[in-house]
Amino acid sequence: MIHTVLAIDTATRAVIAAVLRRGEDVGVEVLAQRITIDAHAHAEQLTPNIVAAVADAGLTMAGIDAVVVGCGPGPFTGLRIGMATAAAFGHALGIPVHGVCSLDAIGGQTAGEVLVVTDARRREVYWARYRDGVRIDGPGVGAMSALEVDGAELLSDAQPSPVGLVDAVGDWEAEPPALVPLYLRRPDAKTLAERAR
Repeated sequence: MIHTVLAIDTATRAVIAAVLRRGEDVGVEVLAQRITIDAHAHAEQLTPNIVAAVADAGLTMAGIDAVVVGCGPGPFTGLRIGMATAAAFGHALGIPVHGVCSLDAIGGQTAGEVLVVTDARRREVYWARYRDGVRIDGPGVGAMSALEVDGAELLSDAQPSPVGLVDAVGDWEAEPPALVPLYLRRPDAKTLAERAR
């Protein structure tokens, strides 16, 4: 059976919205995508990117069968925007929403041993290690200088691909679990009580 999927990711500085067609016999095909590179425009750009991608694919929202969303690791605000938007579309349309590790949408498309790193701010990176497209370590967060590359190809500052997001879904037939963000660290914002300590 062929499904039409809306793929969303806001875990990096890229604001990704794409419409793809997937099926066991046809693989995954990108029908349309809108990607904006701006770490501070997730809230402003995501919904317009989604609407434009759906229109570019010649569809309406009623033609979407499932949503895939990157759940990080990534910054708090970016992840909340992407995941809340995905959940809202899923609820409104009565369709499943599949959460995936955003790093898997990068490393899952690679061959050999690869270390994927994305900007975590505060002089740190989010990272995960892959062998032939399968995650073997991570995800984690830390200083780049503390990571051992160990002969792996280094993919830095990459962004998830729409095909990678769709391919990262483990089981399309199973009921997707609840969306859980991969924050990996405490937020920068502090309550008044935390500031007083």
